[in-house]
Amino acid sequence: MPLNQPSRHILISHDAFRRFPITPFTVEAVISVYHSPAYTLAAHEYSTTRKAGWIADSLRRNPLSGVALVEPEPLAFEQVAEVHDPAYVCAIQTGEPREAAESQGFGWDHGLWDMVLASNGGVGAAVFDALKNRVSGSLSSGLHHARRNGGDGNCTFNGLVIGAKAAIAAGAKSILILDLDAHCGGGTHSLIAGDSRTWQLDVSVASFDSYEPGERTSLDIVQSASNYLPTIERRLEELEANGPVFDLCIYNAGMDPHENCPVGGMTGIDAEILRGRERLVFGWCERRRIPVAFVLAGGYVGSSLSVEDLVALHRLTIASAAKRPTAAD
Repeated sequence: MPLNQPSRHILISHDAFRRFPITPFTVEAVISVYHSPAYTLAAHEYSTTRKAGWIADSLRRNPLSGVALVEPEPLAFEQVAEVHDPAYVCAIQTGEPREAAESQGFGWDHGLWDMVLASNGGVGAAVFDALKNRVSGSLSSGLHHARRNGGDGNCTFNGLVIGAKAAIAAGAKSILILDLDAHCGGGTHSLIAGDSRTWQLDVSVASFDSYEPGERTSLDIVQSASNYLPTIERRLEELEANGPVFDLCIYNAGMDPHENCPVGGMTGIDAEILRGRERLVFGWCERRRIPVAFVLAGGYVGSSLSVEDLVALHRLTIASAAKRPTAAD
């Protein structure tokens, strides 16, 4: 089966956020990874706005067994406005007021609106696919720092929360947002406050966007590479012992903890540690039979991390996800 021509796939229509997936969706052990050329439409040249295209090109040139690229439908204004203030959503659409339109940290242009509707549509598509097929993903990034009234840290709309609310609207009772970006997910934390159905497990290596965790949230800022995997494992074990039976895990998979990443990297965290992290996460979800939808988080090209290096790191997540059994197995 050609990578970019899956024989069976779903597209998320605007009213699908109100339908619970009833019939199991099987794809002969192929997982869908959502991507659209629109993911890179913004004019701003930066890893966050470009790497989805790099990774998609890599998957076409060097396919991963069991992975199919699928193009999602973009979100509508109203779907984004369920999580973000409509005035802020309008600013991203029109570019005015400019302060709000550029609150994520880079210049506004006409491509930004279509880009974030498409990439967040990919998160929604991956969520619904995972609910039916147990594992899916999107090459979306720039999510967890965005708040109701504005963006931050190269994040425009918070697709993690958009996806969680869509899953709940579809009938899911409990959602885990697992955030393993190098930086803290303060935007996500602010948006799920008071929502008893959404939990957040956040293990970071840098204090940017930190917050005070609460009853259903945990935040660890790891100080050494030797404690990185043990901290993640301990937190997952605590959830296994004390948390609910989750209907879905939305996994924000960051590669910026890598020691060569110029933004957030920690000395001693190499590709093998991150490979072990991905095996740990997907293995934990599989043991508990929790559907998982993954998205890309941080990871930045720099003097010691090339485009090829960064793509190879993000491929670790996709490869680990593809080894999980699907509903067809």
